[in-house]
Amino acid sequence: MSEVKNILLAGVGGQGIILASKILATGLIDAGYDVKMSEVHGMAQRGGSVTTQVRFGEKVYSPIIGKGQADILVSFETMETGRYVEFLKADGKVVLNDFEMPSAVILSGAAEYPTGVVESVQEKFETTVIKAADLAQELGNIKTMNVIIVGALIKAMGLQDLNWKAVIEKTVKEKFVDMNLKAIELGMSQVK
Repeated sequence: MSEVKNILLAGVGGQGIILASKILATGLIDAGYDVKMSEVHGMAQRGGSVTTQVRFGEKVYSPIIGKGQADILVSFETMETGRYVEFLKADGKVVLNDFEMPSAVILSGAAEYPTGVVESVQEKFETTVIKAADLAQELGNIKTMNVIIVGALIKAMGLQDLNWKAVIEKTVKEKFVDMNLKAIELGMSQVK
């Protein structure tokens, strides 16, 4: 693959976006790709926006994705999709976790949670909508939500043939390996 692919992951602090990006980047590096990754934490500790950008290909010179350059937007939280959709290429794809984490401004009543985000994105882009929180609950651990989303991303990008088992074994604590392997498989099963 000589063409560089650009992935933007967006969500809210505490959703495990940094770990998700590390799992993705580790898998791509292990497969022989040149990978660059950047992180923006913002007000993550206060439930604020968190993004990571992962770029991979034969040779990648910069970790930064500009507006209109992302091949895929992976949204861990519904409202964050609307905030970062402008980074997508016209033919970009979206993996959207249909999950709401209202910000402090919304919780205080000073603003309302935006409606119609999912429908708006589906009208403009090829979109896979998953309910990773529900799936994580079925697995018995809400903290696997991020790995379920990574699984959906992997399948949406056609990367399911990489050795994700080895990657999970490298990136998560040993006692969580089996559950995260189930989570990644469950995420892949959500994409047609």
